[in-house]
Amino acid sequence: MGKGGKASENGSAFPAPKYVSMDDVREHNRKGDSWLMIEGKVYDISRWGSKHPGGAKILNHFAGEDATDAWTSFHNDKDYVKKFMKSLYVGDVKDKEESDLQADFRALRKHVEDSGLLKTKPWFFCLHLGHIILMEIAAYCLVSYMGATISSFVLGAMILAVAQAQAGWSQHDYGHMSVFQSHKINHIFHHLVIGHIKAASSHWWNFRHFQHHAKPNVLKKDPDVDVAYLFLLGDYVPKSWALKKKGFMPYQLQSSYWFLIGPPLLLPIYFHVENLMFVFKRRDWVDLGMTITFFLRWFYLFGPVFGGWGVFWLYMFTRFLESHWFTWVTQMSHIPMKIAHDDNMDWFSMQLATTCNVEPGYFNDWFTGHLNYQVEHHLFPTMPRHNLHKIVPQVRAICKKHNIPYRCKTLYGAFADIVHSLKKSGDIWYEARHEG
Repeated sequence: MGKGGKASENGSAFPAPKYVSMDDVREHNRKGDSWLMIEGKVYDISRWGSKHPGGAKILNHFAGEDATDAWTSFHNDKDYVKKFMKSLYVGDVKDKEESDLQADFRALRKHVEDSGLLKTKPWFFCLHLGHIILMEIAAYCLVSYMGATISSFVLGAMILAVAQAQAGWSQHDYGHMSVFQSHKINHIFHHLVIGHIKAASSHWWNFRHFQHHAKPNVLKKDPDVDVAYLFLLGDYVPKSWALKKKGFMPYQLQSSYWFLIGPPLLLPIYFHVENLMFVFKRRDWVDLGMTITFFLRWFYLFGPVFGGWGVFWLYMFTRFLESHWFTWVTQMSHIPMKIAHDDNMDWFSMQLATTCNVEPGYFNDWFTGHLNYQVEHHLFPTMPRHNLHKIVPQVRAICKKHNIPYRCKTLYGAFADIVHSLKKSGDIWYEARHEG
């Protein structure tokens, strides 16, 4: 411990504290001048963004705020991370406050850690990855046996689409650091699964998805709701765009054209374009190389049967099928929920306002990659998904105590609510545009 320093509970040393107020913290809330509070300590993260593994944007989303629960939820390696935080230390907050709700959630977080609910069952993820590989082998064997026929093309694509959808849930596990204790090994497997099996960039996924978790459904902070040129979501954006006469789509019909340009095109078109733009802009040649290995494998396996263009269309048809699965599942828990500008809600309230669950069951769990436990996953993003069901009663109890709605729907009801929500937002736009 350095001279004049003090030791924290885990033994790491911080400089002798000086005290700042939360009003001081709130004043540093912009890019290039960003402070945030974690566990009562204030850090200047103005120049740390370029070094932060999650990127600068996710840090700036919490500038001027209490980021304690977000930081705790994203990091299982807190002692290691604190070593890097010492140089960013500004002072201790002298007037920090903790609401009853925050205290209850933080007590629940401690229970999660103490109960071993962040520990993985290795066999679960081995079996899951194994069944993806078996489906790809099955598709190859079927195509090789049947030859270049319409039946082999369609059946092969269907099997490959199932494998790709499940690989999407698998890479999600590694991306959230919820499989291995070692972050390095999680990163390696994430690169392998999302790159070699899914043909996408690991860093691109991290850039998008961590922002989504940090501020779900928050305009200008969650890239998943930044779709206004095609769809207007929530209550605020439709009216705002109508009054400003922005946009070019017939948004009053968006609940209908959703079926034409939403699920069918998200993976085959939008994500390919965005993924490639990200990789070339960042010059991320490692991720590009991993993507190339995917296509080399596909052309090597299926090229002798279908030829070059045949493999291309097999790939695009597989993505077309997978895209419907992926889009409905990932959007069912968010589009019908609160979508608005950041109002600095506490972590628990924010996640409950912007996410909802779908009923559990063997099929629903497998079909959604356990994203039917979306509330618990957003509250504890590093928790292995096989443990999410174990924490449901405690989360429900906090909701009941603090009178916070806990929404759980049927799978069909969750899908239908996407369309209902798009219809409602389209009507808001049309009425505001007509009145204007």
